[in-house]
Amino acid sequence: MHTDIRLVGFDGDDTLWRSEDYYHAAQDDFERILQGYVDLHDARTHERLYAVEMRNLALFGYGVKSMTLSMVEAAVEITEARISAADLHRIVELGKALLQHPVELLPGIRSAVEAIGAEHEIVLITKGDLFHQEAKVKQSGLADLFHRIEIVSEKDASTYARVLREFDLSASQFAMIGNSLRSDIAPVLELGGWGIHMPYHVTWAHENEADVAADAPRLRTVATATELPAALRTIAVAALAAS
Repeated sequence: MHTDIRLVGFDGDDTLWRSEDYYHAAQDDFERILQGYVDLHDARTHERLYAVEMRNLALFGYGVKSMTLSMVEAAVEITEARISAADLHRIVELGKALLQHPVELLPGIRSAVEAIGAEHEIVLITKGDLFHQEAKVKQSGLADLFHRIEIVSEKDASTYARVLREFDLSASQFAMIGNSLRSDIAPVLELGGWGIHMPYHVTWAHENEADVAADAPRLRTVATATELPAALRTIAVAALAAS
């Protein structure tokens, strides 16, 4: 197939496998621990935990370990240091449990990756804690399908530009598939690339903080993994027409 799309990127968390569900469950458990100390509504626990996470991003980055440290800090703040050592330990255990969750692929994703990989060079670009992401990639059983695996601290325009330079490609020859508007779609469109947004049923608020028009010309949106190969073919046709 003659196409001007030379490289296709896949996100990892909530694109290839489930992730945010586990974070939400851990946050529910976190709030259950705190309800022994404060009124959850009056204390604005959800809002205050998110504020601590945002404050800590520059120091801790993304991932379970960052979230766990932020939960401990938020618990101390919210309870005005009244939380017991035993309950702080329970919060740490929440983080450990998150790190040990089995990897569960999203329905149809393996077939979609195989189909796209048969027509295009594909790369996995995922962010978060290096050890945890490496473990998830290995457990997923998908690693051998990708020509390259990039685990990065942030997915922004400069990160994608670096990857494209290393592949000696222009942004117009690249399409990115992912659930996050902020990390997977907006920076690629900014560079002049193409994006396929596959929303997940639950997404961390931070990842939705992006100004992307639903009708952006280089954007396609799908509901399920089975729609990905067809969506990419429409992009390939559009890219070829634009070249």
